[in-house]
Amino acid sequence: MNKITADLLVHAYAQGIFPMAETATSPDIYWVEPRLRGIIPLERFHLPRKLIKKIRRNPFEIRIDTSFIRVIEGCAATGERPERQETWINDQIISLYHQLFDDGYVHTVECWQGNDMVGGLYGVAIGGAFCGESMFHTVTDASKVALAYLVARLKAGGYSLLDTQFITPHLSQFGAIEIPRHDYKARLQEALKAEGDFYCLEASSPAETILHFLTQTS
Repeated sequence: MNKITADLLVHAYAQGIFPMAETATSPDIYWVEPRLRGIIPLERFHLPRKLIKKIRRNPFEIRIDTSFIRVIEGCAATGERPERQETWINDQIISLYHQLFDDGYVHTVECWQGNDMVGGLYGVAIGGAFCGESMFHTVTDASKVALAYLVARLKAGGYSLLDTQFITPHLSQFGAIEIPRHDYKARLQEALKAEGDFYCLEASSPAETILHFLTQTS
């Protein structure tokens, strides 16, 4: 396989393609372009009532883009889901996305309790599209809260596409759907015409501000 660079990765995302590795110890990565693509329509994001109550209790300190390595290492760990004994995040993936983080394309949403990061997610932002990569939690609901805060940030910042790559039962509860590849590519090209602002909200925005963006409709 030809050497994959950070610049090539950005170009691939703009075409609807993303990389994965077979396992954490695999020396190579390969390109993926699913026939059916998972997305969460931002205007139809479903926020479970239980999670609304959780957000109002402010169980976590939310931080943005403060510790990429800790987020991706948390996502690469297999302890969160016992049924998953392998991860697709290898050293090359970590190195490439760290470079994209330094270049301003990758962002993180982090849930902290004191000095401990207890959940979070990361993804690639290009134009008005956010391509979610992975999430993790070590405390109940931390990854769900991180996703909710991400969606609020994307809606406030003018994004139009939240790509989840694939559908899982975890994501389906938030309104994730599958769409054909050609439909995804059309939505992606439209989203790339915009310029989302990932920093439109303060990391310390009150819970009610977050819930306002999550419950409003377009």
